[in-house]
Amino acid sequence: MSTRAGGISIFAVPYDSGHRGIRMGSGPEHFLSNGMEDELAATGSEVRSEILEAPGPFRAEIATAFELFGMVAERVKDAAGAGVFPLVLSGNCNATVGVVAGLAGAFPDEEVGIVWFDGHADFNTPETTTTGFLDGMGLAIAVGQGWANMTCTIPYFRPVREANVVLVGRRGASPVEKERLGVSNVTVVEEQHIWQAGRGQVLGAALDALGDRVRRVHVHLDLDVLDPRAVSPANEFAHEGGLSAAELEACIGKIREQLEIGSATLASYDPSFDHKRHVLAAAMASARLLST
Repeated sequence: MSTRAGGISIFAVPYDSGHRGIRMGSGPEHFLSNGMEDELAATGSEVRSEILEAPGPFRAEIATAFELFGMVAERVKDAAGAGVFPLVLSGNCNATVGVVAGLAGAFPDEEVGIVWFDGHADFNTPETTTTGFLDGMGLAIAVGQGWANMTCTIPYFRPVREANVVLVGRRGASPVEKERLGVSNVTVVEEQHIWQAGRGQVLGAALDALGDRVRRVHVHLDLDVLDPRAVSPANEFAHEGGLSAAELEACIGKIREQLEIGSATLASYDPSFDHKRHVLAAAMASARLLST
């Protein structure tokens, strides 16, 4: 593996729905306390970490989330602009909205690409959600759908073009999300296609097309893309099916072959479901691949 010359900055966002350190919000600090820094330092890179704390005095899912997006955007912009690799450990997937804003700030003349691994789709909007769960809207927000007034508060934010997104997963997507994806320009690679045809044929083709438009991508990894039977449940929302740890690593390897990974997010890990620590091991291996 290569070494990141500028080093690696880990930004931990230990919140789930505006609450600190509970449910999936406990995942980021669990990674840190179980050796994430040492895992990445073993590649030869200098590693530093910071735990981000929501600044506002009152916790509310939407307000707190957007405050955190702004903090993430500033940290990622500064790190990426200085040649440091930003790795964000987050309770919720929607922290990636802040990451792609930061990349846009660091590289204002480039288009941002996203490869989004998820057992769901996160493609709801305020008009389509039936749960009211902001974290089910992260990818939609990143491409500029919904919350227009709130995204204006995020430094450097500009919507990512749908055509610059490859979604790997979505087995737990709702019917309305599948319908919305079907009329979008997002490229969807479902988990079963990875199993049936192999990453080289299916994911490779999607990455080739993405590489015609962007040079640098953000890789978003919701750990419930993993098969809870083959690995362990990453959280209470993990659906049957998904990728094995080996398949996920192979997919990341394919991305590394074809594109520059400019930043990464690991999200949605609730340690209380990972009794055998198999998801933890898969996350550590993935973080190492993504960061080197």
